[in-house]
Amino acid sequence: MTPPSRRPVLPTSEAGDAMEGKSGRPDPTAGDSASFGKKPAPQPPDSMRSESTRSHPVPGATLLAITVAAMREPVNLGHTRSLSWRIEQLKRLETLVQDHSEEVLAALAADLGKPEVEASFELVAIREELAHTRRHLRRWLRPRTTPLPLWALPGTAWVQQEPLGCVLIIGPWNYPFQLVIQPLVSALAAGNTAILKPSELAPHTAELIARLVARHFPREVVQVVVGDGAVAARLLEETFDHIFFTGGGRVGRLVMAAAARHLTPVTLELGGKSPAIVLEDADVSLTARRLLWGKAINAGQTCVAPDHLYVVPRIREALIQSFAEELGRFYNDNPLGQGDLARIINQPQFDRLERLLHGARQRGQIMLGGRSDPSSRRIEPTLVAVDADKAGLDPLMQEELFGPLLPVIEVADLEGALCRVRAGEKPLALYLFGGGAQERQHLLNTTSSGGVAFNDVILQAGISSLTFGGVGESGMGQYHGEEGFRTFSHQRAVVRRRFWPEPSFRFPPYAGKMKLIKRLLG
Repeated sequence: MTPPSRRPVLPTSEAGDAMEGKSGRPDPTAGDSASFGKKPAPQPPDSMRSESTRSHPVPGATLLAITVAAMREPVNLGHTRSLSWRIEQLKRLETLVQDHSEEVLAALAADLGKPEVEASFELVAIREELAHTRRHLRRWLRPRTTPLPLWALPGTAWVQQEPLGCVLIIGPWNYPFQLVIQPLVSALAAGNTAILKPSELAPHTAELIARLVARHFPREVVQVVVGDGAVAARLLEETFDHIFFTGGGRVGRLVMAAAARHLTPVTLELGGKSPAIVLEDADVSLTARRLLWGKAINAGQTCVAPDHLYVVPRIREALIQSFAEELGRFYNDNPLGQGDLARIINQPQFDRLERLLHGARQRGQIMLGGRSDPSSRRIEPTLVAVDADKAGLDPLMQEELFGPLLPVIEVADLEGALCRVRAGEKPLALYLFGGGAQERQHLLNTTSSGGVAFNDVILQAGISSLTFGGVGESGMGQYHGEEGFRTFSHQRAVVRRRFWPEPSFRFPPYAGKMKLIKRLLG
């Protein structure tokens, strides 16, 4: 047990400053399972909370129906290592998604106002992950033999994948179903048991996950813990074999610090300010359409959404005009009254974005859009002009926006944009529209980011066979497909020797053996 004075305190969703980092950065997990702050906000009495979201004081060190140690035991005893056990769990998960897809769509609509098409993307991503994993799992599990040097012969060596134990998956609110269940695919495929902590800021989805997992999985295989930040703090006192966290960098650091007390490895899927660059030979209409979609989907609350735009002078006006045309096509000139635009998750996030929008209005920076509706918490996709010489001081360029605001910055050329990219933290995504093979290779050679897409946005994060993860401030560790399987596996090195023959050169006495050793060891 961590002494009480050292426990991380996780504020609830009602704490205003819990929704942002100290610098104002939005966090998709802030206020819930991994939002650390100075103190929790006051909570309503248990009688006013739903059964699934009520925090139940439980004697002892755990909130769990089955302890972490008990969930780890079947892994340690080898019960979860067979291909058949792993496939069985994946089939359970597949049935869960298949049989309850309409409930998932309804929960996402209730929590985030997601249009049905956008909400279905979460289900599609999970289904593709499941299909890809089941298709390749047998091959991933095969031991990989490795040749032995002359001095180790005769013998055999190989690497085999084995499960870690019991893992913790902490989900965010922006894709509250997908980003809890998709890592679970990899965790189960790797032979682990798992505890899930969905975001309380998406309560309908969190309740649904808890109910469906309890229906489809034995508690010793998967458990769900629903509750506020204090519940998450108590969870992080447990000793897990891996912690998989999706959220913001500020909270990620604190999760990592909590994990360090037990030397628990972590995967941090974070975010940052992901730039898009548009060169003069880009297809203007298609570029505007794809960028607008990337900024509007889920109301911009996507970790790989384009955060800001660098554009060369020659194409700037044409691009802005194309944005206006595409905005009209998307929403019939009435984005706020359409059912095709998701809403901002809650009032603190809406207020943060509205302050940025208000400041941009006051400074005369709005080029397109700029309207908002507090009653529905919707903000239309908005282009904001940012002076390149003052970009470092502009409020919109300080932290990840996590909303439908797109600053537009004019740069002389590709290298001018790349200089600005290199000057900032390494982003989770980097986008380039236009240019040829030389420009694309130059970008790859002179920048670092979690992922890159040429002439499109976001799609690189949705391909199950393509690794996904950040670098530097945008995260650590990878998942999706085989990389996800490896994240939740230990690669165990094994050497097998025979009892005969037995070379004597390695045993004392060593006199007269140096010449032979030099020959064998090179």
